Amino acid sequence: MTTDLSTAPAVVGVIGGGRMGAGIAQSFAAAGSSVTVVESGAEAAAAALDRVAAGLERAAARDRLTEPADRVLARVRTARTVEDLPADADLVVEAVPEDAALKATVLAAAERAVSATTVLASNTSSLSVTELAAALTRPGRFLGMHFFNPVPASELIEIVLAPDTDDRTRRAALDWTRSLGKQDVVVKDSPGFASSRLGLALGLEAIRMVEEGVAEPEAIDDAMRLGYKHPMGPLRLTDLVGLDVRLAIAEHLHATLGDRFAPPRLLREKVARGELGRKTGRGFYTWS
Repeated sequence: MTTDLSTAPAVVGVIGGGRMGAGIAQSFAAAGSSVTVVESGAEAAAAALDRVAAGLERAAARDRLTEPADRVLARVRTARTVEDLPADADLVVEAVPEDAALKATVLAAAERAVSATTVLASNTSSLSVTELAAALTRPGRFLGMHFFNPVPASELIEIVLAPDTDDRTRRAALDWTRSLGKQDVVVKDSPGFASSRLGLALGLEAIRMVEEGVAEPEAIDDAMRLGYKHPMGPLRLTDLVGLDVRLAIAEHLHATLGDRFAPPRLLREKVARGELGRKTGRGFYTWS
């Protein structure tokens, strides 16, 4: 993990308070930022704040915070609409579901709500950053900041540059990445970027092996974990990411890159049965 002591953005907005959005909010708040999380409805907003609080308690228990969890949580607030984002935000990160039309709408609304100097970023794991930028009047201040789950513990942010991303925006994203104690990987906009494209290729082949009866999920995962020193196997990782998320990315890459990313029948069947991985209690493994 980098030891760079870059300065975190003073004011951050996060649109979407699910697992990823809450993790992003927690990370910036722990680095000293004042964070606003946008979630529609009182129940969703409260749930988002609870996720941040729970994450901070876990971090405190592991001695990963430099100040008490409640003091960090005090820097996080919620808002009901994108229009309520702080106008003076240095950075706004969109972390809504992987739907291009939804992301474009949210980003355009965010651009109208904040100042002309605010950097806008998408947490998309596979969608075209160039196409999302087309929804903006100032595409130069936009890029992808692909965080990884779980965000507070992950060491990586994949910085995705669109053709119009200006140098100020790129440099700010790199500086803020290092302020979180994370390392950057900079890539040009391409379907699946580097991480999702390579990770999905391995995951889909592992699913095909289960489908063909080559081996049980545990054996396939152990082969990669023990033989290639992966921290976890591709099927356990698929359960953690979510089979529905993997399917959506596979369908996008199948459409853009061809048949090598065609989703296996077994993946479609499991998603149809609601076996989405850890979040539903069953995927390729059973989760308590």
